[in-house]
Amino acid sequence: MKHLLWITTLALIMSGCSKEEKTTAPEQEPVINEEPSAESVADEAATETLEVVEESAAEAEPEDQPIVLARADASAPPRTWQFSEGKHYTRLVPTQPTVGGSDKIEVAEVFMYSCPHCFTLESFINEWAQHKDPNVRFVRIPASFNQLAQLHSQLYYTELVLARNGVLTDPSAFHTMVFQEYHDRGNRLTSQTSIQRLFARAGVSEDDFLRTWGSFEVNQKLRVAADLARRYNIMSVPTIIVNGKYRTSAAEAGSYAKLMELIDELTLREGLR
Repeated sequence: MKHLLWITTLALIMSGCSKEEKTTAPEQEPVINEEPSAESVADEAATETLEVVEESAAEAEPEDQPIVLARADASAPPRTWQFSEGKHYTRLVPTQPTVGGSDKIEVAEVFMYSCPHCFTLESFINEWAQHKDPNVRFVRIPASFNQLAQLHSQLYYTELVLARNGVLTDPSAFHTMVFQEYHDRGNRLTSQTSIQRLFARAGVSEDDFLRTWGSFEVNQKLRVAADLARRYNIMSVPTIIVNGKYRTSAAEAGSYAKLMELIDELTLREGLR
């Protein structure tokens, strides 16, 4: 009888472990972004110059902790983060495309020349950009909320192309001049003619301006910017997007200075992946 009772008890124990294994929830497959990539826009022409790289879809990973590479010192305490998801920033699911390639972590500022808050952010973001990590790429994306913003978006990409071609010799100074023209001098830059005059003050000839203003390259950049703003769900500016994955602003961070700290923390999270 004792031998039979021992066998029965052992069978019950083995049955409990097996049930726990069977009821373990299967791992969920990652969500695949079935929406057409912004690359499909650029594929229409071989002369596309604005590379849009689709990041991987949302990874099944803890939301509050990055994937950290194994370290030799296993006793090191876990990293403490200053900012938290849902309060200081929003995670984009799935991860969205970026302007540049995946070789660097991208920080994008979505802005408008007519926005006073974007003008205020300029000194903070420029200072941050001067001392950022070399593995971080900083880009700007103009928002086109209205007809004037669309005109200013075309201004920005005309500025960008002319600078790349060496026609606009000091693009940073010109970028600041546009803000000052709008906010300090009261010149709203409401027409192509008024915008052309501004470029002329920076030494750009009328021919160079007109050739670039209506170019395929500028129009292509405008289409990509509009697509990215939609994907990032931009509702206000200035908004910061980190690597197509995190969206935040000064209002969420608490101040412009805190926003710079938050950007550094989010790029650090990406660097640990």
